[in-house]
Amino acid sequence: MERKKKILAVVGTRADAVKMCPLINELRGREELSVSVCSTGQHRELLNSVLDIFGVIPDYSLDIMAEGQDLFDITVRLLSALRGLLEDEAPDAVMVHGDTATAFSAALAAFYKRIPVCHVEAGLRTYDLSSPFPEEFYRQAIGLLASYHFAPTEAARGNLLSEGVAEECVFVTGNTVVDALAETVGRSGSIGNSLFDFASEGRLILLTAHRRENQGDAMRNIFSAVLRILEEYEDVRVIYPVHPSPAVRLVAEEFFSGHPRVRLCEPLGTLEFHRLLSLCYLTLTDSGGVQEEAVSLCRPALVIRNTTERTEGVLSGGIRLVGVGEGSVYRGIRALLDSPSLYYAMTRGASPFGSGGASEKIADIMEKII
Repeated sequence: MERKKKILAVVGTRADAVKMCPLINELRGREELSVSVCSTGQHRELLNSVLDIFGVIPDYSLDIMAEGQDLFDITVRLLSALRGLLEDEAPDAVMVHGDTATAFSAALAAFYKRIPVCHVEAGLRTYDLSSPFPEEFYRQAIGLLASYHFAPTEAARGNLLSEGVAEECVFVTGNTVVDALAETVGRSGSIGNSLFDFASEGRLILLTAHRRENQGDAMRNIFSAVLRILEEYEDVRVIYPVHPSPAVRLVAEEFFSGHPRVRLCEPLGTLEFHRLLSLCYLTLTDSGGVQEEAVSLCRPALVIRNTTERTEGVLSGGIRLVGVGEGSVYRGIRALLDSPSLYYAMTRGASPFGSGGASEKIADIMEKII
């Protein structure tokens, strides 16, 4: 009997786990493939909650998270731990997702061991290494290391081909986030009653802001714009799941603590966050994944960054870049609050990230190429 092909799927953050879990479950259902899962623990608590939702039990847990860790610490610990794991596991391919430190380190470790790297959500680009930082470097570097590239859109495929990646190694599959949303939004995960009641009292802005390049003056500008909106629109409510970073948390509390129409809360579970996202009036975000999720749920996304790698979302009309200046953020929010026609246009376009089935497409391809 022919030996099953072995795939090692590596996840480390909540964001990549949300998109990888539907794919992992699809791969595990294929008779010709043997799939092991490595959880690096880059974001330990947040990651574990996602794995639980999708019923994914890691075969290996590296648990590299440490208090006060920085990018140097994460990369060194990951490379050291992954070296031994790859030697013991000897997979036929290593699968990584997106643009995290986990994905980059796993791809580099596999490259050192001459193991093919399969990159899910490949080809996203801003071509500005400082925005987002360090993610733009990670995904470009993984693009150099990977043997196979699963691009979510034609635009992502075009980026890879322009960089010299062989056409036969690039596959357009759609984005697995759509598969994840199909599982999470319809489930009965409950938001705490007080938070849900608060969200239903007016037009809800779901705020997520945490990026390194936004910390400092940019974040203060963004929060000042939100306060101006709250002063002028009495029906607006804001829910802000605050990132645990002290650089974010202290500023959030300075601006919003005690405000009657703002709820600061701990990071939400995936079911709770997706449900809130499906209910909000708009989301104000610097997250890449939230942009995709919002557009897929027909929720307008105002992106508090100067660049986005999700250019398809901008072209579809569901995403608008509003920058990080107080005036530009304020005007961006106000335009959506004041213009029903603009709001309607941002909620009626087809999602450029696919209609589902990306996990099945990738699994079909993996059966042929590994």
